[in-house]
Amino acid sequence: MTVIAGCASEKTAPQAPAASAQPPQPAPAEAAKLRSALLQVPKGMEVAYGPEIGTYGTLRFTKQSLDAIRESKLEHPECAGATQLDAARPEIAKAPAAVVKFTSARGVITQSVMALPPEAFPGPLPDQCDAYSAQVRGMEVVYRTRDLALPRQGDESRAYLTTASGGERQAQIGTVTIRRGGFVMSLMVVGQEVKRAGLLELSRLADQNLSKAAV
Repeated sequence: MTVIAGCASEKTAPQAPAASAQPPQPAPAEAAKLRSALLQVPKGMEVAYGPEIGTYGTLRFTKQSLDAIRESKLEHPECAGATQLDAARPEIAKAPAAVVKFTSARGVITQSVMALPPEAFPGPLPDQCDAYSAQVRGMEVVYRTRDLALPRQGDESRAYLTTASGGERQAQIGTVTIRRGGFVMSLMVVGQEVKRAGLLELSRLADQNLSKAAV
């Protein structure tokens, strides 16, 4: 997770030229379900990216995130995707997915929804990922993560709050991952302060959409 106040994985890169061969796409019915599980634009925010639908590893958002991780030097590389849907895992990279990103002056919200078997749901946070450091664009950033006590949602859910500190800058990253049946939703909220109540409300709305899509 290479994020601090708009650095690395939250940057917006220019649109790459269209490839000659189209990447694999979900079947129309599955694509419609994935799209229906995405949040509407939250009040006071605007769409910064998407919705984009396709195989998760081929999406522009995913490629930018992986590029940001490759450009950084992490003390524990396995922690980069530990609180989210880790695109470095083949079963996740190949999964049909939909992604949308919202932005405002206060922060960024990114939501991913994908079709995944239950066994692909992320496990608990490894002990070494509670606190670790990384070099991000020449700056040393320290990440401290703790479990966030949110009510269980769906069939399984996990929630974390990470504080990223580097130089005089600090950001918080709230992440919630929920599984219902064969669908998994990941929500990432980045800002100077991520409040538990706000993250809970967003995840509640996201889970409502997910419950309808998973029927």
